[in-house]
Amino acid sequence: MAETAKTARLYRMVMPDHICPYGLKSKDMLERHGYRVEDHHLKTREETDAFQRKHDVETTPQTFIEDERIGGYDDLRVFLGVDPPKEEQSDTSYRPVIAIFSVAALLALGLALHQYGTVLTWQTVIWFISLSMTILAIQKLQDVEQFSIMFLNYDLLARRFVPYGKVYPYGEAVAGILMTAGLLPWLSAPVALFVGTVGAVSVFKAVYIDKRELKCACVGGNSSVPLGFISLTENLMMILMGLWMGSRFLLGA
Repeated sequence: MAETAKTARLYRMVMPDHICPYGLKSKDMLERHGYRVEDHHLKTREETDAFQRKHDVETTPQTFIEDERIGGYDDLRVFLGVDPPKEEQSDTSYRPVIAIFSVAALLALGLALHQYGTVLTWQTVIWFISLSMTILAIQKLQDVEQFSIMFLNYDLLARRFVPYGKVYPYGEAVAGILMTAGLLPWLSAPVALFVGTVGAVSVFKAVYIDKRELKCACVGGNSSVPLGFISLTENLMMILMGLWMGSRFLLGA
């Protein structure tokens, strides 16, 4: 098979203080698709600049197959069928929230199994929601400024009181942590109920009444998640947790 494999020429930066990660990924992807790779290293900045001028390109790595220039890493992914053509690619994705909710669910199941020897408990559901809140808060807290800017696109309270956008992630984190630990329900329940209700009303108005197509700040300020059902679900979970924890506190449970 090695004799009949197609040959690809790859030009990538391999310098003493920098090895281009996209070059390594391009080489690996070509080999996994059955190509024999002629791996050409650009060892200095001068070599790289000369290569870019010669081929009239602005970036490396660059891949050539049968004397045809395929392009950079993103172009190679399209050529090999890993990604759809650029005109068919979407700038939105549910992958971030799917990852967060999946990990939170597995953590909740693991905690329940460890504590109770079974996963079928109400505490599993409580942990799933509280852990989801906490992980989502972490995403927002990575860049509170950027989150608050994106949040202003649709949150009704933040539009009236701008600092609320920077307070929100901390409130979500505190409520999630306290609910996970089962501590201070007199604090965590009202916070979750308040931010969840304001958020749910804001998302419902923006998406289902105003029919606006926006991206959700639920996983941070650089989110590619579309505002819609997932965003509403996050807020409804906080409302349910607030009501549940609040009722248990009031009833002395």
